[in-house]
Amino acid sequence: MADAPRTAVLFDIDGTLVDSNYAHIDAWSRAFAAAGESVDAWRIHRSIGMDSAKLLGALLPDASEGTRTTAQQYHSAYYSEHQPRLRLLPGARELLAAVADAGHAVVLATSAPEPELVRLRELLDAEQWLTAVTSSEDVEQAKPDPGIIQVALDRAGVDAGEAVMVGDAVWDVESAGRVGVTSIGVMTGGVGGDELREAGAAAVHDDAAAVLAAFRAGEGPIAALR
Repeated sequence: MADAPRTAVLFDIDGTLVDSNYAHIDAWSRAFAAAGESVDAWRIHRSIGMDSAKLLGALLPDASEGTRTTAQQYHSAYYSEHQPRLRLLPGARELLAAVADAGHAVVLATSAPEPELVRLRELLDAEQWLTAVTSSEDVEQAKPDPGIIQVALDRAGVDAGEAVMVGDAVWDVESAGRVGVTSIGVMTGGVGGDELREAGAAAVHDDAAAVLAAFRAGEGPIAALR
C-alpha cells in the first residue's frame, strides 16, 4: 500500500463525463405522463443529479408512493431506450487518463443504479485508470446527501482535504462541500457557472476538456493537489 495514491479526483458521470442529462429529462417527462402526472421539463432539469427519491418528492409532492414508484419504473424503461445513443463529452477519457498519469486516484463518485452504471463504464472504457467506483447501492440517500462522496473517499483511502470533486450539478458541489472536498463545476449538464459558484464550486469550466486544459497549464484545484 506504500504506492497507493494519497490524493484523489472524484468524478460524477452523468452530465460530467457522459452527455446523458437530457436523456434523463426526456425519460422522466415521459415517465410522469405515463404515471398520470404532468411536470414541466425545466423543473425536471433543475432536479437532475439529485437522489431519485428526493427528485420524486420534489416534483410530485402530492402524489402517492405508488404513483412515484410507477414513475420511477417508467423512467428506467424510457431511459434504457436512450442508452445506445449516449456519447462521451469532450475531454472525458483524456481527463481521466491525465489525472491517473499524475498519480492521483481516479474515482467515479456516482449514484447511478448498477444497470445504468454498467453501460456508462462501457462507454467510458476507462477501467485501467480507475481506483474505485460507487453506485446507488452504496448509500440509502444520494446527492445532495454527502454519503456517496464519503464512500468514494473511503474506497480511495484519501482524506477530504486531499481530494477534488468534478461535477455538473449543484448537488455535486453541495455534497462535496459538506464533507470538505473542493469541487470543480462543469457546465455540460446545463447549469450555469454563476449557480455552480454560488453552490461552492472553486472553479467552473465549460467541459472536461477545459478542466484538462487548466490542469495541464498548472492551474486550478487538481493542479494544486500534492
